[in-house]
Amino acid sequence: MALILPALILPRAAQAAGDPALAKDVLVRSIAFRTVEGQGQVPRLAAYYASVLRQAGFAAAEVEIMPMGETASLAATIRGSDPRLKPLLLIGHMDVVAANPADWTRDPFVPVEEGGYIFGRGAEDNKYDVAMMVAMLAGLRKEGWRPRRTVTLLLSGDEETHMRTGRALAEKYRDAELLLNGDGGGGLLDEGGRAVLYQLQAGEKTYADFEIAFTDAGGHSSAPTPGNPIHRMARAIGRIAAYRFAPMRNELTRASLLLSADRIGGAAGAAMRRYAETGDRKSADLLSDYPEFVGQVRTTCVATMAQAGHALNALPQSAKVDVNCRIFPGVAIDAVKAELAQVIDDPGAKIATLDDPQASSASPLRKDVVDAVRAAVAARHPDIPVIPSMSAGATDSLHFRALGVPSYGVSSLFQRGEDGFAHGLDERVPVAGIPAALDQWERVVKALAG
Repeated sequence: MALILPALILPRAAQAAGDPALAKDVLVRSIAFRTVEGQGQVPRLAAYYASVLRQAGFAAAEVEIMPMGETASLAATIRGSDPRLKPLLLIGHMDVVAANPADWTRDPFVPVEEGGYIFGRGAEDNKYDVAMMVAMLAGLRKEGWRPRRTVTLLLSGDEETHMRTGRALAEKYRDAELLLNGDGGGGLLDEGGRAVLYQLQAGEKTYADFEIAFTDAGGHSSAPTPGNPIHRMARAIGRIAAYRFAPMRNELTRASLLLSADRIGGAAGAAMRRYAETGDRKSADLLSDYPEFVGQVRTTCVATMAQAGHALNALPQSAKVDVNCRIFPGVAIDAVKAELAQVIDDPGAKIATLDDPQASSASPLRKDVVDAVRAAVAARHPDIPVIPSMSAGATDSLHFRALGVPSYGVSSLFQRGEDGFAHGLDERVPVAGIPAALDQWERVVKALAG
């Protein structure tokens, strides 16, 4: 089980109901659960979270664990006083990506506190904010808080892989006012630990994988033919690599680019402002030369895996390449598939959509959400900007957005850019921010739940 670390001794942020020591303990204990796909430990972690909530006073009927294969999801509800109001949903995920202990400085599933950080797989993605939400709701239940609007915490169990539990939760809880996701957004600290900005995530690109297959009769390698599948695949990969989808903007990216332009400065900052204001394609192309900005201005597709041939001395009979696309919100998946077919320009190629990707549009920048987040962030870091953002990756929010539920990434984690190790080696989160993170969650939830 977990390595139990000393209780957190830090000043309480304002008069938050959540207990920082409990939040830290929940985070530490949760890291010790190996909630990687195939380990079967997500239901055990869900049971642990349920025990924390029940000890705080949640009734058995208010906490539900829903098994799905070897994983599970959890729902915990505080009923509101006004049944006419649609619920406020909170969401995070319990699963983590795989981690090879041989590659880490420390065992990824033995939580360690060192140098002001808690280390372990999932510490950042997404067990930090899950622990904050669990501890925050436990504190609110203990103090007898009764919101006007029902508040339900949802924890999915396979966000990092198949996302089936997130999709099922979206279907079950689709009649909601809005959703706040701990797995998106968040704050940036500079090298000295001072807060620089906060990102409010209000959209994310659609994730879709396509398999492009090439076949031929093959033959002896001494008699090359023009239909060689590997050669055709190579040409297709080259065309995809050189191709740029049309630049696109929406309310979210325009606001984000304008607010970021002065902070970025230089040629990139000037291009941000021009593109946000005019849609100038040259500016979009300049931004596309920066890996950190290309995802904000257009759909991107990139070859990620390839498989071909069957013998060293034989012409290949087949070749296939997997292409991962991050599609701009509002663009249909089939439209991108058709555009890829035009780009590779090979009538014999067969393009298949893998799995069952789900598209969604960006959420509107609702004034009540922006105001609540801005006030909560200002309480811990006055005067820093709150910048709307669009993620190039995918979270459980996409399933809710697809069903018309406005969804926003409002992580309470503030960290330096060089400390972001989600999915990477020696993943870690700073300990000192826990009290303020609890306070931020409580302020946002109370503002939006009434």
